[in-house]
Amino acid sequence: MTSKKNIVLVTGASGFVGSHLVRYLSGRGETVRALYNSRPPNDELQQLPGVSWLKCDLLDVYDVEEAMDGVTEVYHCAAIVSFKKEDKAQLLHFNTESTANVVNEALERNVRKMIYVSSIASLGRSKEGEEITEEEQWEESKYNSVYAESKHLAELEVWRGQGEGLQAAVVNPGIILGEGDWDTGSSNLVKVVYKEFPYYTGGINAWVDVMDVAKAMYMLMKSDITGERFIVSAGNFSYKEVFTTMAGAMNRKPPRKLAGKFLSGIVWRLSVLKSKLTGAPATITKETARTAQRRALYNNQKLLKALPGFTYTPFQNSIERIARAYLDDEKLKS
Repeated sequence: MTSKKNIVLVTGASGFVGSHLVRYLSGRGETVRALYNSRPPNDELQQLPGVSWLKCDLLDVYDVEEAMDGVTEVYHCAAIVSFKKEDKAQLLHFNTESTANVVNEALERNVRKMIYVSSIASLGRSKEGEEITEEEQWEESKYNSVYAESKHLAELEVWRGQGEGLQAAVVNPGIILGEGDWDTGSSNLVKVVYKEFPYYTGGINAWVDVMDVAKAMYMLMKSDITGERFIVSAGNFSYKEVFTTMAGAMNRKPPRKLAGKFLSGIVWRLSVLKSKLTGAPATITKETARTAQRRALYNNQKLLKALPGFTYTPFQNSIERIARAYLDDEKLKS
């Protein structure tokens, strides 16, 4: 008798985290059903061995039912990422309802396990400078973005599924650095530094390589760990340190002017105004400018203790690899 093929489902597979995860799974010989919606996979992703692509609207329960036929493991990466207040209704609806639909079908299909990609944004905000762990409780705060609220509510759907019998674990990555669409998300930071943006903020945050996020998710999936969430962070670094390291790796001038709250307020307003005039996404919003001023310290020890074989890529190595990828792309354009 032949054993049943293990089909691994990845939602948001053409997105930033999802695409790196799909490459990682393909490299390990997994049979992957990769879902996308508004962003079709590029040629490189379509040619990955063991990966089949399926267009799916996660808000359509019938689409979700079809997509999860025969699936044994689920990586839920799909989410709308925005820090604009006008996107609040869309974020809260999609990020929460899509997760609820995936959880419900995973329960119906009796999948072996689900790994959900959340964010450190969904953790509660401790007092300035105090260490944040996975035990932090969500509370309302002016520092919580609309995106953070949507990820918190989506996490609640995962824990609801856990209570109904779903085996699941959640990862809460810090700011994720990696190769991708240089015009959006955290990858845009590389482009900003390359253009020698002169300002930096005084904040500190958790940072992590996208490849480490993929590896952590895979190892958690293959473990017997369930009902837990994990901060995924290579360490807490200041924005100045990150930007200066990026600039050095690309032989560009590092930021040299400290942007306090007043100056940051001017910068985000100009960024939003430029966005409205050009139609391009705002590089800085009120929420991201406010967050970049905070000294947020995250404890990364829980994951390291849970997965003894897991190690983070050295911060300098990650920056150098990502910088090379950006410079290579710039050469292709010229």
